[in-house]
Amino acid sequence: MATDDDLIEVLTGLGVSVVVTDLPPDRDGEYEHDARIVRLRPRMARRLHRSVLAHECAHAVHGDVVVADARLAERQERRADEWAAERLITLDDYGWAETLHSGHVEAMAVELDVTVTLVEAFRRVLARRLAPAGS
Repeated sequence: MATDDDLIEVLTGLGVSVVVTDLPPDRDGEYEHDARIVRLRPRMARRLHRSVLAHECAHAVHGDVVVADARLAERQERRADEWAAERLITLDDYGWAETLHSGHVEAMAVELDVTVTLVEAFRRVLARRLAPAGS
């Protein structure tokens, strides 16, 4: 499981800096490719902060830029969520949380110290891995 320091190291290796700054109320974070910067909203709860940092790190890793095409933008967001989920959630931890909380996503998210969105993203990744070949 990646720590904040691990994610910062990835970003640093890409030449991307991280700043904590006020953002519009509907944004917890953003990645600006041309400026090579990740911006994070201050005073986020721990599990939101680490989830947003990992999500924005994914955008940097993939070199994502703002696009007008809504379908492409949604694909970028899903890919960023899945990349973040795979960095912050281990298979063993997921299995333990799922058993402990009987699959209740919100409780699992608290247990795993991530957002519900990342638990759902991890589920998508698992479903693809477990799907029969060719389906």
